[in-house]
Amino acid sequence: MARIIRTCNLIALAAAFASPAAADTGRTAYLTARAAEADGDGPAASAAYAAALAASPDDPVVAIRAFRAGIASGDAALVRKTAAVLRDAGVAPADAALFPIADAARAGDAAALTRATRALSTDRLRILAPMIEAWAAGGNAGVALLDRTTIDPVARPLVAEHRALLLIAAGRASEGSAAAGLASTTSPAPRLAAAELFVGAGEPDRAQALLGTGRPLPVGRKPTPAFGMSRLFLRLAEDLGRGEQASTLSLSLARAALDADPDYARARLILANQLARAGDADAALTNLAAIPVVGPLSEEALSGEVLDARIALLGGSDRSAEALAAARTRAAATDATFVDRVRLADLLVEADSPAEAAPIYARVLDDPRIARRWNAWLRYATALDAADRWKDARRALRRAVALGPDQPLVLNYLGYGLVDRGEDIAAATRMLEKAHALEPEDPAIADSLGWAYHRAGQTARALPLLERAAQDSPADADIADHLGDVYWATGRRYEARYAWRAAALVAEPRAIGRLTAKIENGPAAR
Repeated sequence: MARIIRTCNLIALAAAFASPAAADTGRTAYLTARAAEADGDGPAASAAYAAALAASPDDPVVAIRAFRAGIASGDAALVRKTAAVLRDAGVAPADAALFPIADAARAGDAAALTRATRALSTDRLRILAPMIEAWAAGGNAGVALLDRTTIDPVARPLVAEHRALLLIAAGRASEGSAAAGLASTTSPAPRLAAAELFVGAGEPDRAQALLGTGRPLPVGRKPTPAFGMSRLFLRLAEDLGRGEQASTLSLSLARAALDADPDYARARLILANQLARAGDADAALTNLAAIPVVGPLSEEALSGEVLDARIALLGGSDRSAEALAAARTRAAATDATFVDRVRLADLLVEADSPAEAAPIYARVLDDPRIARRWNAWLRYATALDAADRWKDARRALRRAVALGPDQPLVLNYLGYGLVDRGEDIAAATRMLEKAHALEPEDPAIADSLGWAYHRAGQTARALPLLERAAQDSPADADIADHLGDVYWATGRRYEARYAWRAAALVAEPRAIGRLTAKIENGPAAR
């Protein structure tokens, strides 16, 4: 029903197209665009919206959707055309004003930049106007303009950062207010921008001092209006885009930053992050692929972040082989960290290669700082267990318990592992009782404790725990399997077979034969 209602709404919206022929063409294009949007196909959506807009050039309903699709896909012509339609209709969104500013900055046209900034005068983005005008003036003139302008309190930290950048551009980096402006925020963005200016001015030592010893230096830049606009827009995009969900304004700001300076690699990275959050993984990966991380024009300082983002996107897009290959590359890099190696090992475990993952985890644990973390030992133990090295896994798990004696996850893993193998069931049961007390609502822990009671001959205590666990986690094959065994032990054989059949519905293929045998003959004696 909901799908029918949505379809009717789409047809109703598309009915505004003028002539019958235009209506047919426009309606088809509009619905095609909406379908492409739903499928995450940005370029197809933009092309279809452009066709719909051609059939109804003054329709703001079509124009606003086409505007958003153009921003996402990078269709600059569509963005400019739809922004004009929306401005003429008096319904232009706040971010429509960003793109004329970006165009003027890229062209180095200070007069056009000043004119374009007037569109911000009554808008929520008006706090950017003083900084835009300052970059249009440039250097000392820009600093003077900021000094005599009344600044909105909300914008003061941002103004301080850009005043510092303009001082560097004017050769006044030694002034105390320049350093103060760069130190006024915890964001690394202003320092990165300042380092770009220092490298561009032939002062790499100053850039290195600003970023810290050993940090790769960025590509040098000149203090043009395009530089200023791109860094200003992206600074705001990063602040607005820190959440888990995509931000429409952050996406627009990142796109406008890239339009102002098409070589600005960090803008492309932030744009890719926003596209990924909006569900357009293909567009995000395309943008990441366009960032040079090797060669004379590479953004070496961004290489780790770019690869991190690419691995995450590939892993979330069912492209695990590509994600694994990228993780191998990152883990082999000279600046690889323990995070890179752990991620590679995690992906190897997911790819059913635990034997290869285990020595990588072991290498990570050679670091004394990491060796104090219970979860690092748990990861190592998981790989060892999956590689059929239970004795080694047991030692690693005992180390994890020693480091995290109140961690239900590791108590459950070791306790269940011991119980299931018939090892030290009394001690294992105490671990599981503690884990259950710490996490009484966790069905996996309740199942482990119930199984321990059953293995210890306390089946009456096991049954309510397993029944509750099965109720809370009906798709867990192991829980249903255990419940079937306990039902069988208490003489409830019809219910036991029902539980095993339920387990067989969701079990891994390798477990089906064992469950089928139980359904026919009952559990084999241990």
